[in-house]
Amino acid sequence: MSNQELIDEIRMLKKERDAFVVAHYYQAGEVQEAADVVGDSYALAKACQQSEKKLIVFCGVHFMAESAKILSPKKMVLIPNLRAGCPMADMATPEKVRALKAEHPNATVVCYINTSAAVKAECDVCVTSSNAEGIIKKLDAKEIIFLPDMNLGANIAKKFPDKKFIFLEGYCVVHHQVTLEDVRKKRAQFPNSKLLVHPECKPEVVAEADFAGSTKGILEHAIKSEDTEFIIGTEKGIVYNLEKACPQKKFHMLSSCLLCVNMKKTNLELLRDSLAELQYEIEIDEDTRQKAEGCLRKMLELAD
Repeated sequence: MSNQELIDEIRMLKKERDAFVVAHYYQAGEVQEAADVVGDSYALAKACQQSEKKLIVFCGVHFMAESAKILSPKKMVLIPNLRAGCPMADMATPEKVRALKAEHPNATVVCYINTSAAVKAECDVCVTSSNAEGIIKKLDAKEIIFLPDMNLGANIAKKFPDKKFIFLEGYCVVHHQVTLEDVRKKRAQFPNSKLLVHPECKPEVVAEADFAGSTKGILEHAIKSEDTEFIIGTEKGIVYNLEKACPQKKFHMLSSCLLCVNMKKTNLELLRDSLAELQYEIEIDEDTRQKAEGCLRKMLELAD
């Protein structure tokens, strides 16, 4: 079947199942086209919560679908491919968090949204790449345990010299590969381009950027900017959105390494099968879910 035939079948199944399908920016373009909403992980979890539909299909990685389930416990949340995980999220475990808490009993534990429900259940407040700085600014604690992304944490810590940051040694296996040499090569190749990077990149790479921000932030910056040529330092899936929103502008990838294989483990066939067969359901035990929800609710409270 062609992609369009599969998308038509998916749309028919969505109507039959009364389902709501969401897709992350890093999904393949054809999967994004089949979704009702496209966005970053937290925005999608909120969209699932706000939807009147009782069946959610989350085209992303496992922790994202878990976040949707945490906020929408009475809805059935499906993920088309159970093997679509996040290596960075897996680097943080409840046991590691408890060990850090025991070593630093006065610290506030801040977890990136890229964590499992079980890890969120051990933490005080959740953050995203776009709201982390604002939330940490509101925390009274002088010690912050930040996990699992040590690069994002280090980039934020620079702005809080009065606070002590303790990091779990985790990182995004995609963004962590980007080097200063990549920056120099692309700057030389495209000297009139502005460099836009994700703060999951190493601090020395972020320091060279013209703009550093979340995936949504990069998209919005490129749309609003008067500049017409950009080097993109985040997962290549976002270029699909950038080119749709700004067909008159040019976009160059900072590095060929910026491809998340886990985000590409979902395809139209698996999305169709998930809708047709109601596979694979995300389940979280209620005690863990409630504790993790408290971590997310704290984020909402502090982000206002």
